[in-house]
Amino acid sequence: MAAALKDFLSSSTLDTTPSLAAKFESAAPFSHLVVDNFFDPDFCQSLLDEFPVFDDEKARNENGTIGRKAVYTELRDIGNQYQKLDEMIRSEAFLQWVSQATGIPDLIYDPDYFGGGTHENCHGQDLDPHVDFNRHPVTNYHRRLNLIVYLNKEWQDDWGGLIEFHQDPRKPPEENKITKVAPLFNRCVIFATHDHSWHGFERINLPDGDQDSHSRKSIALYFYSKTRPAHEYKGRHSTIYVERPLPEHIQPGQVLSDEDYQRIQVLLARRDQHLQRLYRDNHRLQDMLDKLTNHKAFWLARKTLNFASKVKRTVLGSEKV
Repeated sequence: MAAALKDFLSSSTLDTTPSLAAKFESAAPFSHLVVDNFFDPDFCQSLLDEFPVFDDEKARNENGTIGRKAVYTELRDIGNQYQKLDEMIRSEAFLQWVSQATGIPDLIYDPDYFGGGTHENCHGQDLDPHVDFNRHPVTNYHRRLNLIVYLNKEWQDDWGGLIEFHQDPRKPPEENKITKVAPLFNRCVIFATHDHSWHGFERINLPDGDQDSHSRKSIALYFYSKTRPAHEYKGRHSTIYVERPLPEHIQPGQVLSDEDYQRIQVLLARRDQHLQRLYRDNHRLQDMLDKLTNHKAFWLARKTLNFASKVKRTVLGSEKV
């Protein structure tokens, strides 16, 4: 296996593979790994060199408006190095490596890169704590892992954008334990996806002069399986967000600054966006239900069930006599 991956993964990654599964399982607040120097250095540099230019059409968010995050899911169309990356990801050797590193067997590559691919987040962008959708929209496979490789050679913690793993963002801040990881160059973060794998990142706040020259670049890969442990599955769901609480310094009786006011406006707008998305999802499901109940096959099946029930009642009544 190591020989098949040695041109892509670094020697340090391959050498430490046997010890990774135990770290993954024991990590808090939920299973995850942080692997530095993940790719071969030259290969990782080639991915950064070929990273696609920010495209507004790739930056439309869930509400259809152009945001500060561009996603390129057509990985093979980016260039030669990303074609090589795609070939590695889909290889049996790499899937076996990810399984060995996490202890999750029978992982499946997603050729559609649904929600994945290259991600570029610019100044002002953030990501509310959330759990991801848990079934693939086409194959219906169970989503099991996110694997993210960061491509940022310069990044400071006070710029924001650190990925956060939350224990439970619905709890008060003092009860919600958070693990933060900086998005540094050639750093790979792998984490389980289930109903309590809450993750996100705080607003990117680049200093003056760096807002156009820097951005948060990454490659996001998602892996699936045909089944998953029963205790990890509580039903199908889409991505679920939890809005961030008010900053701690905003207290009763305080005079709000312009910055405080703008922050509150952003939080309210974000809440409304999530509610609108939920309303749309609910409307879509109601339309699907209407089409199903109006279908002739539905009424035929209902008529058949009513007839069967009537026969059953008749038979049981006869037995009682």
